[in-house]
Amino acid sequence: MSFQLGSAILDACVLAILSKEDTYGYILTQQVKEVVEISESTLYPVLRRLQKNEFLITYDKAFQGRNRRYYRITDKGKSQYKEYLIMWKDYKKSIDKILLGGCKGE
Repeated sequence: MSFQLGSAILDACVLAILSKEDTYGYILTQQVKEVVEISESTLYPVLRRLQKNEFLITYDKAFQGRNRRYYRITDKGKSQYKEYLIMWKDYKKSIDKILLGGCKGE
């Protein structure tokens, strides 16, 4: 079974990974794929949107004669990530109430 994920959860996953360290697109995609079924063609628009919203910046770094595009979370991105964590905890608590404990008009 696979749950449908909205853009906010993808944004949160990307920001979570980047909050730990800068990384380049391929590695970022592989890390997101560990928990979410996603293709590179889906992830790159997410990265562009996050960059447009100033949640991350990019820089190039040489590797074996080629440039790799690295992504780095900004202070604004760190703040947004904290907001996503709060929203996730609230959302998870609501879903857990139904899936694990039942919901009786509370």
